[in-house]
Amino acid sequence: MIHVAIVDDEALVRVALRRILETAGDIAVVVDCDGRDAVAAIEAAGPDLVLLDAVMPAPDGLTVLRELRALPRPPAVAMLTAFDTSAYISAAMREGATGFLLKDTAVGTLIDAVRVLASGGTVFTPTVSRTVVRGYLGAGAGTGLDNPGGADAVALGLLTLREREVLVLLAAGLPNSDIAARLGITVATVKDHVRAVLRKLDAPNRVAAAVLAHRAGLAPAAERT
Repeated sequence: MIHVAIVDDEALVRVALRRILETAGDIAVVVDCDGRDAVAAIEAAGPDLVLLDAVMPAPDGLTVLRELRALPRPPAVAMLTAFDTSAYISAAMREGATGFLLKDTAVGTLIDAVRVLASGGTVFTPTVSRTVVRGYLGAGAGTGLDNPGGADAVALGLLTLREREVLVLLAAGLPNSDIAARLGITVATVKDHVRAVLRKLDAPNRVAAAVLAHRAGLAPAAERT
């Protein structure tokens, strides 16, 4: 069972999302609240994934995201918003969000996205994917890996063969479970490799690592549509 938290300042939105997600059968909404109570409730419930509204009154979505990522065991967080703007996307990615979904996402697409995100993948709507890739390629993703011919190559050279294989599959948008199946290893081992890859590449999240792989010619641009 996938445990999900929904954080939105509009109660009607939370109710609608809960009803949609719980029709799937394998998804349970364990937290349903606005931003004021979010961090404490999520820390207590320990969900696999948080769907977090980016645009809320105090505290705003990015503030809640930062606090969630600072928890000892932070959940995956996907930003859910009606606004497809590069400012929100770039800021959320740099704070560690692993997905960005528009509120008008189709029901089936939303349920599939939750499954992918909860298993360690990254999900962006098509327009968001293009914005993410442009932003990261243009700004170096804030990773310190801003020189494709220099620092990128040095950092990639620190990876073991297995870590490089994991990076290529991660850049293709595969969740941890699919990477494990492809490589014949456990999901726990995949998570260990992903942590090592992010550390060695000085990448804040999977998206930054995936775009670096794209920039280095190891894989196509990271996007899941």
